[in-house]
Amino acid sequence: MRRRELIALLGGAVATWPVGARTQQPVMPVIGFMSGRAPDDSAHLISAFQQGLAETGFVEGQNIAIEFRWAHGDCDRLPALAADLVSRRVAVLVALGGDVSAVVAAKATKTIPVVFGMGGDPVKVGIVASFNRPGGNVTGYTLWTSEMEP
Repeated sequence: MRRRELIALLGGAVATWPVGARTQQPVMPVIGFMSGRAPDDSAHLISAFQQGLAETGFVEGQNIAIEFRWAHGDCDRLPALAADLVSRRVAVLVALGGDVSAVVAAKATKTIPVVFGMGGDPVKVGIVASFNRPGGNVTGYTLWTSEMEP
């Protein structure tokens, strides 16, 4: 009698397991956004960033989450900010607010995609192999402001 009850219980659990698995909500991807600046200095950039994401179908709170980290001008804080976002296993790490942000993000992970914006030469600082083929997990843009200033 006990044997039949155990078999029935196990059979019922196996039969209902796929239904329970299908009802679980998918995990929302998280974008890690780190900057050497402060949020007040970057309000226009955040707005443009969110608008660009929305134009491609990614809306914060609906199908993505964004975790912001700010160094408030203290570049010594950037490695800890990057490490925190990497430990949270973000889907992508965005590094803005100065060339140091890009360098720190690139050093923080070799597996999470890193998207940077900087004013200097990413090849010269060693975060990409070349402009044509950046290689690895790092890509982004440069405004060449560092080159034009002199």
